[in-house]
Amino acid sequence: MLVDTSQAPLAAAYEAALRADVAPFIIPGHKRSTDLLGSVVAGDVPLFAGLDTLRLQHGTLAHAEALAAAAWGADWCRFSVAGSTHGNQALALAVGQPGDTVIVTRALHRSLLLGFVLAGLVPVWLRPQIDPLSGLPLGVRTADVAAALAEHPRARAVFLVEPSYVGTLSDLPAIARVAHQSGVPVVVDAAWGGHLGFHPALPPHALAAGADAFVTSAHKMLPAYTQAALVVARTERLDAQRLERAFDATHTTSPAGSILASIDAARALLVHDGERLLGQTIDLVAGARAALARVPGVLAPGASGSAAPFIPDRFDATKLVVQVAGTGASGLDLEDDLVEAGLPVEMADRDTLVATVTMADSAETVDRFVGGLTAAIERRRGQPRPRAVSVAWQVTPEPACPPRQAFFADRTAVPILAAVGRIAAELVAPYPPGVPVIAPGERIGVDTVAALQAAASAGTRIAYAADPTLRTLLVLDEAPHR
Repeated sequence: MLVDTSQAPLAAAYEAALRADVAPFIIPGHKRSTDLLGSVVAGDVPLFAGLDTLRLQHGTLAHAEALAAAAWGADWCRFSVAGSTHGNQALALAVGQPGDTVIVTRALHRSLLLGFVLAGLVPVWLRPQIDPLSGLPLGVRTADVAAALAEHPRARAVFLVEPSYVGTLSDLPAIARVAHQSGVPVVVDAAWGGHLGFHPALPPHALAAGADAFVTSAHKMLPAYTQAALVVARTERLDAQRLERAFDATHTTSPAGSILASIDAARALLVHDGERLLGQTIDLVAGARAALARVPGVLAPGASGSAAPFIPDRFDATKLVVQVAGTGASGLDLEDDLVEAGLPVEMADRDTLVATVTMADSAETVDRFVGGLTAAIERRRGQPRPRAVSVAWQVTPEPACPPRQAFFADRTAVPILAAVGRIAAELVAPYPPGVPVIAPGERIGVDTVAALQAAASAGTRIAYAADPTLRTLLVLDEAPHR
């Protein structure tokens, strides 16, 4: 074990709980015994009467959250056992009142859109820039944020996703300056950016770049348990009590101590050894990117020097993105081959694969992936084709009513072609990346339907639709008035 649990109060309490000789008369019902269900419950220790007393008399969680706040330069922090989904929805509940307007990147995750449904917020959409060479999203333009704030002077917040699913970032410092000049906080879904700011070759984390709050997953780029997340904020432009109420409103009252302890341990590891470990990760990804870029037809976008260079301070150097249109192979077929070889990837569509490389990887694991992907490409090689921009990055929404109104409205299922021109009553998203292509309250366009059908035909998973076959879509019974 590399992490020093003496620097992590929750992790230390967890280790002590595992060693303790107790016969608990409190939930969870397995009573820390593996006799009934086996190892699936091994290591499951609750926060209450596990990592602390039932009345939290030791303040262990509060201490760990204070350490995390200090690590990210925040004055408020909470640990979540419900992932960045919960964090996004808590932040949506924290910034305004029902009917308020917020400025939002259209590259948002579906969890944030549903946060707007819960909070009754009305989004004003910002389309991300698209890199002309790779077809990948680059973030939103500062000028677009400024224009949206000028057009909507009563907007309550700017919501961004930084970094994107493919590792690119907006000019967050410039956007924060523009927003703050209007008295508006900047809130960031940094689910994929928990490691940013802890190595000089990486962009700064969201707060260091000027944002007022962010949520990040500790189980994505950091080595915590699945569902582990943090929400951190500076409260100059956000109300700490409102943040607290919003967080608690949708969080469980029975948090898993193992998840909380893993967040604390991941924070301690990042603070005390993160720069070294992230340096190794950056080097591994750079080597993999270079090796894959030598495969005929492969494009491996990244920092300066690659075939499709992104701006280094606006790109996560640990991100391994592989584009295969030039090989003629389908990324979805390649994914099948990789899964069969024991090498599942984070995302695959027809033209692009995204492989998550973290501090837990080694030269052996990354070399195995590069070799497996290279072999799969050669088996599947075909006629090169032009790269297509994913439907997730090219949505041009046409809002017709607020998402919350559409979510609760009467609806009906109609054949998908008959849905064109109607107002959507459901959320539909290719997953991953989980970016809504159809959102409640938006008029359904013919291009959107065609793009979704093409993605589904190519084998992309289309999530959250009431009819997963996409033969029908849910639409409002009649167009509501604003």
